[in-house]
Amino acid sequence: MEEHFWTSGADNARATTANNAIMIFPYPPGILQGDQIWTHLKQSSGWRSVAMAERRVTRCNDIAILTYRVSAEKADVPIYKALCASTYLNDDDTWLRISHQQTIVA
Repeated sequence: MEEHFWTSGADNARATTANNAIMIFPYPPGILQGDQIWTHLKQSSGWRSVAMAERRVTRCNDIAILTYRVSAEKADVPIYKALCASTYLNDDDTWLRISHQQTIVA
């Protein structure tokens, strides 16, 4: 799911994200919620490849936290490296992202 979040565009990300989710990106844009997320992702999606390392999953009942180091690539942009965390909620057997955070790795 996380790889598709990066490579399959804003519509795919929206389908796997809860309506009241919060996402935190390096400034700008910073902290986003609701339609702000989709406006940002439509402008910044289109990663052609991602490599994920240091993957970890922590699960407690219906909540799962995924953490990883990402190296993402798209045309005409330097390779983007970040530490990421996404929190998912199992809502009636459907896992939905309720938060996502990216911290740039220098």
